Amino acid sequence: MMQLFNAENGKERQKTMRVLNFGSLNLDYVYTVDHFVLPGETISSTSRTIKHGGKGLNQSVALARAGADVAHAGCIGEGGESLKEMLKENGVDVSALIRVDEMQGHTVIQVNPDGENCIILYGGSNQCITAEQIGRTLEEYSAGDWLVLQNEINLLPEIVEAAFRRGMRIVLNPSPYNEKLEKVDFHKLSWLLVNEIEAEQITGSDDPDKARQILHERYPKLSVLITLGKKGSVAYEMTENGTEKISQEAMKVKAVDTTAAGDTFTGYFVAGLMKGDPLKTCMEEATKASAISVTRPGAADSIPWRKEISAEEGKA
Repeated sequence: MMQLFNAENGKERQKTMRVLNFGSLNLDYVYTVDHFVLPGETISSTSRTIKHGGKGLNQSVALARAGADVAHAGCIGEGGESLKEMLKENGVDVSALIRVDEMQGHTVIQVNPDGENCIILYGGSNQCITAEQIGRTLEEYSAGDWLVLQNEINLLPEIVEAAFRRGMRIVLNPSPYNEKLEKVDFHKLSWLLVNEIEAEQITGSDDPDKARQILHERYPKLSVLITLGKKGSVAYEMTENGTEKISQEAMKVKAVDTTAAGDTFTGYFVAGLMKGDPLKTCMEEATKASAISVTRPGAADSIPWRKEISAEEGKA
């Protein structure tokens, strides 16, 4: 928590550190299948459900359930009111959400018997952000506040530039990875959060240490987290004393649906950074939360509350 001086009464006042998630909101159409559909193949699903999701919404819910003071900015389209209500029910500030005349962003998700998924994404309302909206939203934030971003919205480079000028700490989860990210200035980021596939797409290396070294040569002040699926995760944080590296093993659980695993990890990890927890603690808490999420179906609905993490710690 930061200390600020109030010139009006000569007393110190507290400024609570906040996090803004400028991100996507999707309706997830989830189909349970025996196997992922192949080219030219038609298959039947055993069930179909509609869930609340989008990497932005998932990460906002994870941040809120981890205890962070989080606001979500973005666009609500046709059919998306339930997404806004879901955020409100989880304690997320939705005052920066605006309504647009476009179909709500959505996904078509296949989930196989092993809990693995493949996803088709339609941007819709998530691609309707304007420069005016960015400026108006970021007026409420200042140095020391955090910004979380993914790559499911438009005008990402403009958001990064505006937040950097305000001194915000910027966390980017560049998913899905595509050519639009080439216009984002990674020098202005505080943290880059990627999975092993995205790390290789960005650097050309499938070795985490080598990928991090390549990123460090390009962006010397950038801290990096790489999730490695069943192999756990590894973080490289830039500090005044150099680079702190923490490796974290994955927890062994029976996976039902991995849809929001990465977003759950991101939300809990960033919430830990905001609290000033040691990097090791941030990794452990995020791993526990992610492990719980994959044992449940759905995206945002699968994300655990902080009290559930505490309960698991009490059993240990």
